[in-house]
Amino acid sequence: MKGSEILIKTLIKEGVDTVFGYPGSSVLDIYDALYKHPEIRHILTSHEQGAAHAADGYARSTGKVGVCLATSGPGATNLVTGIATADMDSVPMVAITGNVSNSLLGKDSFQEVDIAGITMPVTKHNFIVKDVKELEKTVSRAFQIARSGRPGPVLVDITTDAISAEWEFENLDNSNEREYNRFAQKDLKSAAKLINASKKPLIYAGGGAVKAGASKELKRLADILNSPVCDSLMGKGAFSGEDPKYIGMLGIHGTESAREAVKECDLLIAVGVRFSDRATEYFKAFSPKSKIIHIDIDPAEINKNILCTVSLNGDAKDALSALLPLINEKERKLWIGPEAEKKDDGSELTGTFIVRELYRQTKGDAIIVTDVGKHQMTTVSEWKFKSAGNLLTSGGLGTMGYGLGAAIGAKLANPDKTVINFAGDGCFRMNMNELATASRYDVPIIEVIFNNHALGLVKELQDEFCEGRHSCTDLNDKVDFVKVAEAMGAKGKRVKNREDFAEAVTEALKTKIPYVLECVISGY
Repeated sequence: MKGSEILIKTLIKEGVDTVFGYPGSSVLDIYDALYKHPEIRHILTSHEQGAAHAADGYARSTGKVGVCLATSGPGATNLVTGIATADMDSVPMVAITGNVSNSLLGKDSFQEVDIAGITMPVTKHNFIVKDVKELEKTVSRAFQIARSGRPGPVLVDITTDAISAEWEFENLDNSNEREYNRFAQKDLKSAAKLINASKKPLIYAGGGAVKAGASKELKRLADILNSPVCDSLMGKGAFSGEDPKYIGMLGIHGTESAREAVKECDLLIAVGVRFSDRATEYFKAFSPKSKIIHIDIDPAEINKNILCTVSLNGDAKDALSALLPLINEKERKLWIGPEAEKKDDGSELTGTFIVRELYRQTKGDAIIVTDVGKHQMTTVSEWKFKSAGNLLTSGGLGTMGYGLGAAIGAKLANPDKTVINFAGDGCFRMNMNELATASRYDVPIIEVIFNNHALGLVKELQDEFCEGRHSCTDLNDKVDFVKVAEAMGAKGKRVKNREDFAEAVTEALKTKIPYVLECVISGY
């Protein structure tokens, strides 16, 4: 059979049910094979970057490997931002691209780029397949790499002659999973000794705890120690935001309670975090009074940004499961609690009210997606994430335009769940073309736009560092977001006060097509 047929059969073998993509000449045979295999649903996005973000949202919301597909040249390069976004946040993804034939490689041929070379710094691994005999083995290997250990994106670039050539589908078994737990019993005993001796422990949960499914073990640890728990942006939901021991997000955009706790704790138990500059506030005197236990599956993260006292290099769930029996259960006092919820009185429509009202009407049972900016920080500070996998946001790369594509992927993967994307007006301008994708497939996502007619977070920085000179951050123009939504087949509504917003949310939650809710707010 053709290489294209081998590719599709391999995807089916790997459990793929949805592919996001955009066709082109170098992937004609692949699309022809997809046409013959309705068991794989293909979602035609409006742009390849939207396809990458949709695959990312699909993966984050399910834990499965997301798949996107693009043609050679500009089709492939349009995936790069989405691939880099997935790479920074450890999202399992396989990106498949076509390329020119072997005889045209390296000759500046039409729509030829070295996409493997371009994506090498932003993938967990990548391949170029030049021989149909290597196709099945390579694609299966790509899935194994993407989902194992610390997850990440893998690119598979396939030449057109490998796609069109014939070979046998061998149904190869490629389930050789590696062992990623490198911690020893002595490491566990050292960690337990520090924990048992501590008087002011603090648990810091990150994206690794989410991906490992370690929520149960984290809660058990926090309950035994009666310890406060903070998290990173990517760690939201690993520990319930409604638990009284939860004190908020750590870092520049975090809570005062979390910042105070990390300064005063005598032991920091960091689970699945990479100590990014946003969390540590540029590493300056981070947690000066504490010893540090660092649990992470990636050995490269141990002692990279912050030196630890004891490390447990392995899966967060496995490490905590092995550690818990060694911890002494004794009565401990919760030494710091969450700060009081900030009041948001008045009639003015604010970002805080917007998030709280949606939380109230959904009872917090929704998949929340955000773009990047001021609205993102408002959302994650006000929404109480009760379980892992319910926040999809670009944490590491900070990709404006991420949210709408990711929301489409999440909703298609979770049709019975409410999916809400919070976006700023600047972000919406970058991805509003994907509304056409959502309406084409009748994907009933709710798009909430914080329209303050500004690039709010950048404008704040200009106030602080540029003496209030707002260079290119005011967005007062003639774009009508409601008309844009309606033109693309979605429902659109503009609201300017709290009463109208609450009524619109009730309507949006009942609507069976994409719903764009433009919220005109002041300030930034």
